[in-house]
Amino acid sequence: MPRIVRFIHAQTGPNPRYGVLEDDGHVSVIEPHPFTKFKPTGERAPLEGLQLLAPVIPSKLICAGKNYADHAAEMGGDVPDEPLLFLKPSSSVIGPGEPIRVPTDMTAEVHHEAELAVVIGALMQRVTPEQAMQGILGYTIANDVTARDLQRRENQWFRGKGFDTFCPLGPAIATDLDPSDVRIRCWVDDELRQDGTTADLVFGIAELVSVASQVMTLLPSDVILTGTPAGVGPMRPGQRVRVEIDGIGVLDNPLVDREASAAPPPNGQARA
Repeated sequence: MPRIVRFIHAQTGPNPRYGVLEDDGHVSVIEPHPFTKFKPTGERAPLEGLQLLAPVIPSKLICAGKNYADHAAEMGGDVPDEPLLFLKPSSSVIGPGEPIRVPTDMTAEVHHEAELAVVIGALMQRVTPEQAMQGILGYTIANDVTARDLQRRENQWFRGKGFDTFCPLGPAIATDLDPSDVRIRCWVDDELRQDGTTADLVFGIAELVSVASQVMTLLPSDVILTGTPAGVGPMRPGQRVRVEIDGIGVLDNPLVDREASAAPPPNGQARA
């Protein structure tokens, strides 16, 4: 299954590059990027020698709330009659291994939300569900990190969902994945917290993309988070959160205290 990664290689400089992950553990470099016609450069590098970045930096992140019935129930609400969509800022994106910087001065309850994410591959505006599937490049892993106490206090989820580093993405874009029934799991340290499947989505991927496109133009590299299964819960600085989706890989991030740590620009924000 072709998987596309975005990376930095110390030997080739600081600029992000794209490549295709091969079965032998090497990455075949491509140019210019996967959102247009691309070709291999002939360069190959071992994956273990690369610094993986978030696979995309989207113009917008569109998220589906309460899109699993079991998660809606655990949050004390009903399944919505139509897709419940909201936005996260692109500044919340980080890549694999980068720290989630918890603003402990503002929140005491930060939760994980493991999700399958759709990576848009073509400009789409007011498309049908059938057309929507033709404009998808592939799928990656997302963690919709949420300050739950802030989310409960406010009708708008701007703060609860929008902090810097609150959307880890990666490690790759699976371009050949059948998203209809893939397993999603999440661990905090060694504790399995979430274990669900996309077969239980209330609103499917084609419908989510189509509905979003009725409101705003979807651009190549935009990302749609499809919702999280039951099992969300708290995590704190000093822990690690790991999300695994079959066919894509593992997204692993440590948590640190924002107030007690330095704030270098996140690697995931480096742009191609």
